[in-house]
Amino acid sequence: MQNSILQTQFVLSPPAAPVERRGAVDLHLPSRAGSHPAVVVVHGVPLPPGVGDPREWPIYRGYGAFLAEQGVVAALPSLPVETPADLPVAAEQLRAAVEQVRADPRVDPDRLVLWFFSGSGLLLGDWLRDPPSWLCGLAATYPLLAPLPGWVVDARFRPVDALDAAADIPPLVLTRAGRDRPEVVAATDAFMAVATRRGTPVRLVDVPDGRHGFDMLDHTEQSRDAVRTARDAVLTMLSADRSRS
Repeated sequence: MQNSILQTQFVLSPPAAPVERRGAVDLHLPSRAGSHPAVVVVHGVPLPPGVGDPREWPIYRGYGAFLAEQGVVAALPSLPVETPADLPVAAEQLRAAVEQVRADPRVDPDRLVLWFFSGSGLLLGDWLRDPPSWLCGLAATYPLLAPLPGWVVDARFRPVDALDAAADIPPLVLTRAGRDRPEVVAATDAFMAVATRRGTPVRLVDVPDGRHGFDMLDHTEQSRDAVRTARDAVLTMLSADRSRS
């Protein structure tokens, strides 16, 4: 499993960015000096055995370089989550990583987006319920928005319910893979139904032929366009007025 993930390449080939490892967080840095907006890239959880540190996976290093190329500090925290029972620990580790990133002098602490992937989508609930004033938006790519069958998790890790109860919702970007597993598709549909009922705008990026992990598994123009579109939506959130109704 580890060799497979480490050999599976990102669908784009951005130029490598300088990378600094600060404890549990890797920073992919833009070429120019100054204070930059930041994106915290939250890898999928739980991690299967033997896959190593996600910060070393080509897909996440690709996203880091892809964002740094656009003048954004891309922060990749490592969340060593092995079972759904570890989600509360992951949530606290993520908050600590975010504060670490915001405290870095190369980061504008008031311009930050969190971008969740796969199973880390379950961590969205906290940020939907109580978004801090500096949060410019939330992005999620083929996210898990409800626990898989048999998973026992706290109610805070049910993003569909969190969206339904939230009062002040930050801007949202959601990338949906058309060939994802049925449970993921069903939860995404439920999330979008709540958003529609509430009148919550969601920037939806559809990848009709994409599998779960299309950004490393499906090297097609459709996949590459989807990744670029999601990135551009994230950049728009970072540059927009943060006032929310």
